[in-house]
Amino acid sequence: MCNNAFGLSRGVAVNSELMQNDYFRTMKHTIFIFAAAALILASAVRAWAQGPDYDTQFTSGPDSEQDFVISKSADYDTWFTSDRLRVDFILAGDADSQQAYLSGLRKECAWAGSRESLIDPFRYGEYMFEVWSGDTLVYSKGFSTLFQEWRTTPEAREVSRAYNQSVWMPFPKNEVCIILSERVKEAGESGAAGGFREIFSCTVDPGNALVSREAAPDYAITPLLVSGEMGNKVDLLFVAEGYTVGQMDKFHKDCRKFMEYLFSMEPYKSRMDDFNVSAVDVVSPEQGTDIPDLGIWKHTALNSHFYTFYIDRYLTVTDYKSIADNVAGVPFDVIFIVVNEEKYGGGGIYNSYALGTSGDGLSYQVFAHEFGHSFAGLGDEYFTSDVAYENYYNTDIEPWEPNITTLKAFEGKWKDMIDSGEWDEGQVGIHEGGGYMAKGVYRSREDCRMRTNTAPDFCPVCQRAINRMIDYYCR
Repeated sequence: MCNNAFGLSRGVAVNSELMQNDYFRTMKHTIFIFAAAALILASAVRAWAQGPDYDTQFTSGPDSEQDFVISKSADYDTWFTSDRLRVDFILAGDADSQQAYLSGLRKECAWAGSRESLIDPFRYGEYMFEVWSGDTLVYSKGFSTLFQEWRTTPEAREVSRAYNQSVWMPFPKNEVCIILSERVKEAGESGAAGGFREIFSCTVDPGNALVSREAAPDYAITPLLVSGEMGNKVDLLFVAEGYTVGQMDKFHKDCRKFMEYLFSMEPYKSRMDDFNVSAVDVVSPEQGTDIPDLGIWKHTALNSHFYTFYIDRYLTVTDYKSIADNVAGVPFDVIFIVVNEEKYGGGGIYNSYALGTSGDGLSYQVFAHEFGHSFAGLGDEYFTSDVAYENYYNTDIEPWEPNITTLKAFEGKWKDMIDSGEWDEGQVGIHEGGGYMAKGVYRSREDCRMRTNTAPDFCPVCQRAINRMIDYYCR
């Protein structure tokens, strides 16, 4: 399903002049029927392939009439150069539907990710990004977005919006097909998390003159921890937001404190040697961040702001391109944005970014929690705090997050840990309440860092999920 070259996105609209012609109308309907059938088949195959052993399952590729076995790892040097390609999308829609549009491609600095783990084994996230070379899947990555969160708010039932989003991949040597898919919210027969349904595809020619080679910002980069080659480590990048040119020493001190706190907790404490950590000095004209409900507006590099979805503590960056442009010259795997502000708050979105303020008394605890979202795909375990979402989880479907369950496909969660007898029920059990819902969603322990900032540690289920993610980047 990748018949369009870079710059042309597949859509459902047809020129009105063609619609006046019966021939083209008939052809449009015929093509639509075949496309719909192909999409249904693709969705069915993808849904079947959502088990945890994704490496040995089947999925649909550019030609969805066929089945293809996904190898455990594509050969990096066959398909990719040492550089990084950024793919910019615009996601638009409302509560009922969404569309995706390609907005640009940019060749950037060195690829920091693993050259062994190119195929996503977890299938976490609300979206799946795939790269195909002919019939071969050569790269995939799941992720979530702020736009998808917005679609669950009351506002999304009244108005349509558009958000930008970027995805990074190794720079291809030859023409490839990129496919973006959304998670299906309907349950399969097993009750497992829904599969993925394609919403966009196009062909990318790496030699195309319109692939941007624009120079990246010349920001200073400070190594804070160097444990080895970046292809075999988790490369954590701290990004300055709301720090002026004269405040970079403060930014570096703040980053070191965040880093020290992270590596004081398990499992990060035991896995410190698997991380590289650096800081990039993104300079803002003004100090701080926007606090709209207090009438405070600041001119900062990333345009961060509180009051996301009208929640006073929810700190995010709506303009994702501002993040992408400012880190274009820095290799990284995961991003944490340090906001030069004293107010309590933060946010974290899987494989997109996490951010938090540096001056609040709970800043370090918030960092650990939000990093759990963005790095390991952990879900929120609290259910009594105010949120903007409505019915965020369908209790007839097993959520994709590894630390919460609806018990619809519990064997894919922590049932094995309970059955092992290694932990008592107080450490690994089934406790109702989680994912912003008091009923129908369950967590494994009464308290955990994914529920409160006062919990002593991450629960064993979350620790296992974090360790698995570290292994994915390093082994």
